[in-house]
Amino acid sequence: MAVFCAGTAFFEKLVSFFKTAAEFCNSYIIDALRGVKFTDFIDILILAALLFYIYRFIRNRRAGRLAIGLLFVVAVMLLSIALNLKALKFVLQNFYQVGMIAIIVIFQSDLRAALERFGTTPIKGLKSLNAGEMKKIVEMADVLSEAADALARTRTGALIAIERNTKLGEYLGQGVILNAEMSSPLLRNIFVNKAPLHDGAVIIRDRRIYAAGCYLPLSGKDVNKDLGTRHRAALGLSEVSDAVVIVVSEETGTISIAVDGELERNFNYATLKQRLVGYLVPDEGPVRKISRRAARAKKRAEKKKNGPGRDDGEDC
Repeated sequence: MAVFCAGTAFFEKLVSFFKTAAEFCNSYIIDALRGVKFTDFIDILILAALLFYIYRFIRNRRAGRLAIGLLFVVAVMLLSIALNLKALKFVLQNFYQVGMIAIIVIFQSDLRAALERFGTTPIKGLKSLNAGEMKKIVEMADVLSEAADALARTRTGALIAIERNTKLGEYLGQGVILNAEMSSPLLRNIFVNKAPLHDGAVIIRDRRIYAAGCYLPLSGKDVNKDLGTRHRAALGLSEVSDAVVIVVSEETGTISIAVDGELERNFNYATLKQRLVGYLVPDEGPVRKISRRAARAKKRAEKKKNGPGRDDGEDC
């Protein structure tokens, strides 16, 4: 009998708990959701997209470390308000007023790059390419990779910037407008030592060699001492635009790519072409297959030309 009474009491307490939980949900959650409008969902989505864009932009930049510092300052300020620490609150409030202006001045290049990209970054799925355009991009990647590989073999320095969504018109002023068709021999001749335009950069626009002898902004990053002015210029342009920049080292013959302020090194013909296709095509799935087939076909042709028993392989 005692066990039955204890079980009944437990069951009544359980029922009471669920009733209380239901009343809580009805009072606080359901009533709150009733006041939610469709515009509130749009507001949340826009805010989430904005925060994601800011995070993606600053995660690999100096501004990323700055954001961590600002979060720490905000946390200390909230703590000073909660504990009523008057002196600390006074200092932090004045720092906030002056600090915003200082941040804009110090990080103006990063802020400028963010604003330039904000309206030019395409949304995946909205921009698609037909088979003909994909083929042209693959052909351009092939020409650029062939030229870079040939320049690397002779240790001829080169700097090639491929324009994407952010226009590079401000860097054309000191260059020479060519507006020539894509050609590996032309690219190699531009960068021949003592040629009139070999010191500057070539800018590729709309799959054409648009300009040569252009001067690019240098990066302020602390980079490897082995990297020269061309690598700093490639990083500098990639920090303020979405351009894909190819660099060939004059000292080592190493092929590198600079994108979004990051430098990738040690490419050869095949890996460079594959990476370029990946950067230049929004939906690179089918194009990667075309690129791989073209690379395999070229390799088979080279093996056949060299004869059996000879395999040049691929550089790593």
